[in-house]
Amino acid sequence: MKYEELKNTYKTFIYHQYEIKEDDNNIYIQYHFEIEHLSEFYSHLMIAKKQLCFQAIDTNFVRNMVFHLGMVEAISYFKATCSPQFIIKCGKLDAFQAKWFQKLYYLGLSEFRYRNHIAVAQKDFVTFISEGEDLTQDNIKVQKKLEGMIIPIGGGKDSNVTLDILKHDQANSLAFCIGSKKVSIECAKIAGFEDSQIIEVNRKIDKRLLDLNQKGFLNGHTPFSALLAFLTYMIAYILGKKYVVLSNEDSANETNVKGENINHQYSKTLAFENDFREYVEKYFKGGVEYFSLLRPISEIQIAMLFSKLEQYHSVFKSCNVGSKTEPWKWCCHCPKCLFVFIILSPFLYKEKLVTIFGEDLFEREDLLNTFIELCGYGEIKPFECVGTFSEVRYAVTKTIENIEKGNIQDEKQYNDNQKLPFLLQYYKTHGVFSKEKLLNNYSKQHNIPKPFEDKLLSYLKK
Repeated sequence: MKYEELKNTYKTFIYHQYEIKEDDNNIYIQYHFEIEHLSEFYSHLMIAKKQLCFQAIDTNFVRNMVFHLGMVEAISYFKATCSPQFIIKCGKLDAFQAKWFQKLYYLGLSEFRYRNHIAVAQKDFVTFISEGEDLTQDNIKVQKKLEGMIIPIGGGKDSNVTLDILKHDQANSLAFCIGSKKVSIECAKIAGFEDSQIIEVNRKIDKRLLDLNQKGFLNGHTPFSALLAFLTYMIAYILGKKYVVLSNEDSANETNVKGENINHQYSKTLAFENDFREYVEKYFKGGVEYFSLLRPISEIQIAMLFSKLEQYHSVFKSCNVGSKTEPWKWCCHCPKCLFVFIILSPFLYKEKLVTIFGEDLFEREDLLNTFIELCGYGEIKPFECVGTFSEVRYAVTKTIENIEKGNIQDEKQYNDNQKLPFLLQYYKTHGVFSKEKLLNNYSKQHNIPKPFEDKLLSYLKK
């Protein structure tokens, strides 16, 4: 179905209410949404208590956080029709807040809009109409002692590097995993976290939304990291933790479509991080600090660091296609798999990398178009969490040089007369070799508190 038809047929989206319940084992959050004249939806989150010291959740502050979390959760349902009128019956947004969420919906759904050929200005995309109670505690500083940190773990190389940087600070730290992915939990345990130090959250999407997707209603990528921002901030506050330490790198800021602000990783960018920090300081004043420890460095630098963390090599995963299987696997067909293979190749090619993926992706002729796009020679950058064009070209260049100079761990497999793997031979023939020096880059644009930056700089020096 087309955007114009759907938004004109289903003009109103309603955020009816949220509910918070708890028992001895879990905290339950339920949201009630509706696309008027089409369907109602109930979305669920469950936070496992374990032996964690959850404090009182029946407070105005927590209700306000849960309401805001619902504003982000609603995006998954809103996108089915992109109803231009969004009625809020269980809370209230002032003019600044409404504009803030309008920006999040618009830029957070930039890939979705691009793929669905939706041409609309930000101011016309959605209008928020508040009919509920204002829960914001204006100018009231929430007095609460906070210490320690929460580290979200996705299971990929980035969060594992963060775990290693902060491995001496675990006494008052917690790992955060959503979806109860075994890979994420195993990475946390490799880092030394006990089960009682791992926050597990399960999220359940209403089946009625999945049914609409099957029927041809609008579907696509949503800003999941924005949901994590509000969720981890709320949990950090309830558990008395001072910091939420992310693993988003400088490379996330590059757009996917040249000349346009369309970014698959929008909610991982520094721009979103800055916006979120400004928002929570203005409206929550909870004292929790949200920042990315890896923001000053790039994917290629993270790959170099991760290449030395062999304890994670047989466990880590970041393939979104493979995440839908049990167990989680590298599918070896998607842009994310090829990117991770490329970015690690200067440091682990060939034997160790083939052991991780099960095959040499540089030999895959069917991945040529994806390879071209990752290198920056296509019309777009693949819509995945992948690094910059310059990093990919650098990694490919270094791997070719390593092979031709015999600087690889299994150099006996190569000789002067042996051809490069298919994709590397293609690049040598058609690409431009990188002359950049990327392994020592360090951006000053970040929000890292000084004690954490000192740890990062010390780690990089080692």
